[in-house]
Amino acid sequence: MNNKKITPRDILKKVRLIDIRTRRAVNDLFAGQYHSVFKGRGVEFAEVREYQIGDDVRTIDWNVTARQAKPYVKLFEEERELTVFILADMSPSSEFGTTGGMKNELAAEIASLLAFSAAKNNDKVGLMIFTDSVERFVQPKKGREHILRIIREILYFEPKGKRTDIGKAVSYLNRMLKRSAIIFLISDFLDRGYEKPIRVAAKKHDIVPIILRDPRELELASIGLVELQDAETGESILVDTSDFELLNTYRDRSRLVLSQTAQYFKSIGLDYIEVITGRSYIEPLVAFFRRRAGRF
Repeated sequence: MNNKKITPRDILKKVRLIDIRTRRAVNDLFAGQYHSVFKGRGVEFAEVREYQIGDDVRTIDWNVTARQAKPYVKLFEEERELTVFILADMSPSSEFGTTGGMKNELAAEIASLLAFSAAKNNDKVGLMIFTDSVERFVQPKKGREHILRIIREILYFEPKGKRTDIGKAVSYLNRMLKRSAIIFLISDFLDRGYEKPIRVAAKKHDIVPIILRDPRELELASIGLVELQDAETGESILVDTSDFELLNTYRDRSRLVLSQTAQYFKSIGLDYIEVITGRSYIEPLVAFFRRRAGRF
């Protein structure tokens, strides 16, 4: 997607379209599951009341009981409010798509669904966009207008950086966030050296990697001579896609890279979501929520 050719009116239409597409999914599928999967930070004191038969004796407030000369118990409620951060990789490799949509457009739609789900549960939502540096930081806030701003920020965004540095972005966010948060890390993970920063941040935060892929990144079609260009280095090569040995090698290597990425997340105890352009992102997100819900 070349954002320089897109007018504000085009962006507004895209924002409205994403809003419409995700609203039903939020209302029908995700809001309740989100609440059950992502718990609050704990419980906080609410009030005291007189002891009733069946109350847990461990909740008796002995100080109040002594003053009132009859038993009182403490009542607690879940501290529901959370901070959710969308950490979006908008490096040049995200400007790729062969099935009717770019990876960065898919990222915006997924971010929208997650942000609206969080907002529906009265959680704060923030955004950080990165390439090989942190290029945009939106403080977490509540409200529908704030969520729409987050979508606009992603769709309007024009990267300055030419490469990807996931590790730097994760380390920066880890320093910025003083309290634990839920971090949805949306990227194609076509990068190296991010393993340690993610492992360190995961000790403090609930990190959910969302891996974006395009079908042609996984397997090339046999269509003859094709010029391929690396979006981040600018390097081009001419490939003969009628060479089946080459196609098999490309497919095997691509799947190996994806498998290694997924295996790393599993090794440090992170759930991940894999989404492919041109396919429904609802199904893998629903599967993720069901896996997480099954643990509680």
